[in-house]
Amino acid sequence: MPDALAEVEPKVAYTQVADNTLTTEAEKGKKTPRLMKTVPLSLIKFHAFQKTERGQAGATPPVVKKTKENLEAPCGLGCIVFPRCQRLNNIHCFLVFYCLLITSQGIVFGLIDLSIATFEKDNHLSNMENLLLSLTYDISSCLIVVFISYYGGRGNIPRWITFSSFLVGLGSLLFAFPYFSVGDHKASVAIGDICQEMKTNKVCNKAAPSFQAKYIASFILGQILQGVAGMPLYILGAVFIDNSVATHSAGIYLGIMEASVVLGYSLSYVIAAPLIKGSENRTSAISVEDSDVIQSWLQDWWIYFGLVSLIAWSTLIPLSCFPHSVRGTAKRKAEKRKQPHPFDGKIKDQEFGISIKDLFATIWVLLKNPIFTCLALTKASESLVFIGASEYLPIYIENQFLLTHSTAAKIAGFVLLPGGGLGQLLGGIIVSTLHMSCKALMRFIMVTSVISLIFFGFVIFVHCDPVPLAGINEDYDGTGQLGNLTAPCNSHCRCSSSFYFAICGRDNTGYFSPCFAGCTQSKTLNGHQAYYNCSCIQAGLATSDDQGDFIDARPGACDTKCYKLPLFIAFIFSTILFSVFSGIPCTLTILRIVSDNQRSLALGLTYVILRIFGTIPGPILFKMAGETSCIFRETEYCGKKGNCWIYNKMKMAYLMVGVCSVCKVFTIFFTAIAFCLYKCLSKEDNDILHTPIKNLKVKKRERTDL
Repeated sequence: MPDALAEVEPKVAYTQVADNTLTTEAEKGKKTPRLMKTVPLSLIKFHAFQKTERGQAGATPPVVKKTKENLEAPCGLGCIVFPRCQRLNNIHCFLVFYCLLITSQGIVFGLIDLSIATFEKDNHLSNMENLLLSLTYDISSCLIVVFISYYGGRGNIPRWITFSSFLVGLGSLLFAFPYFSVGDHKASVAIGDICQEMKTNKVCNKAAPSFQAKYIASFILGQILQGVAGMPLYILGAVFIDNSVATHSAGIYLGIMEASVVLGYSLSYVIAAPLIKGSENRTSAISVEDSDVIQSWLQDWWIYFGLVSLIAWSTLIPLSCFPHSVRGTAKRKAEKRKQPHPFDGKIKDQEFGISIKDLFATIWVLLKNPIFTCLALTKASESLVFIGASEYLPIYIENQFLLTHSTAAKIAGFVLLPGGGLGQLLGGIIVSTLHMSCKALMRFIMVTSVISLIFFGFVIFVHCDPVPLAGINEDYDGTGQLGNLTAPCNSHCRCSSSFYFAICGRDNTGYFSPCFAGCTQSKTLNGHQAYYNCSCIQAGLATSDDQGDFIDARPGACDTKCYKLPLFIAFIFSTILFSVFSGIPCTLTILRIVSDNQRSLALGLTYVILRIFGTIPGPILFKMAGETSCIFRETEYCGKKGNCWIYNKMKMAYLMVGVCSVCKVFTIFFTAIAFCLYKCLSKEDNDILHTPIKNLKVKKRERTDL
């Protein structure tokens, strides 16, 4: 028995009942015929499953009162129990389906961000519409998280998670609906991208009103459903996992959970990045010839959302089979009760009812805990850093290293995937392996935050020099003015700044579009466009095509001669890695400093503080940072504020690093306050967690010495 308890993850076993048996000797001798084993007899067999001896399947089960700590039950669908499936009634099997579900929601999050960014850029939504699309998830989840965490923590958590899987799939289908049911995505207007003296520009090219209305309504409803579904997943799921595993092992399981979310989000950037090509670098409106391409592009979007729905719904039946508590939960709780609480005598395990008055009383008890409040603010500041990485990083890479939007999104996904996911997982493994106490956990948060702050400083020095761009930082060889794309060489072309299509001239100068370069002809050579007779391009070495015509410009930005992208990826990867190290330790500390019956509500309140101070103002803050670094935007879109086409690279670097560094400073500040308060109030005198396992190991060594 001591050897079994000394393992890191003891084998789960049913609680054996030794007393109060009601069976008689005659009943023990009875055997159930093999052909008579129907579903009801399987149930009877299960209820006698806790017997010490085998072969007593037909015996009358003992009358055992199920307490709140002992709600272990068989694995099955309602009253239907499958005896052979009881080997799956453990936390490991639950974790497989649970992680598959939250990975699917992570994919939904990434697809939403990419889809909304594309839709906003194409249709020039108002500020209110932008806020509704981007913040509906955070607002809806913030409004209901307290109620779900308080009442859901008292109920059957696997049933809540099953309900979440249904909502995740349904919400994903709502996101697919506008793409599936759309007719004409854009109005057809004829606009050329080359220099033409007789040309009429119709730049008010909006999506069909029906599509825009369907899109906004479907995405708002879908975001609400995802917000409701997410709270049982991340609040109640974390509490269920913590209840079912040993204290020192909880970090590993929670790390796997958080890594699954980041994995799904990053995968969405990788698989959906090619879909961004449907709206980037368009110099003309969608014409009739492009309709097949656009329909295929729209079909890819709803197929991805539909596949995510199938993945989420595939976990419905498996998750619904798990009982209130998996095998071994009662044993884990008994072991945890033997461990000394750091605030023994100061924080009482008070029992509250189910009324609204009791709910607010419990909230007040938690808010009066200054350590809890500081740690919740720590998680809020940390969320801002990851929001900055996910929202701002693709735009930063695109403009700093002059890559296409889809390529930049792929690189951001590949950085976020190993950096964020591996950081969450390693953070949980490290703190669990070292058996860290609460003091050690907070010290770990501060150390890793300082390291990530240092790497943030290195990112500033990894940037590329700006490429000459006519009308922006180059004045058309002295014939134009900085800040004005129009010059004498293209004044007759009637160009529009609403259509951005970067080209590179043979003079190694970039131009906003072929029209602003004065190009009057174009050809397709080997699948790529080439431009000729460009009146603004006079210098440079000219090359001829197969027909003997001299090529003046080619599509795409000019080569920056900058090879610092690998170094930037290394620094930003290290920054994200050490930054997310603090996620799991912070969650574990919150779970340990509150009483057992307040843990789910403590996590719920943490998410409220995280939403109010982190995820809700975060996108607005980073969007404002991007807007302030814009040096040229389209100004001709129906009198509205248009998209930003060109950014100040250095200003982008300083703003991104500055905002994220301030967030890390706040993380260190709030954690330091929590650490000092904890040191003064708690009874802990070391950095190692007190566990029965370590005590047993010590006893084994003493016996060996004897």
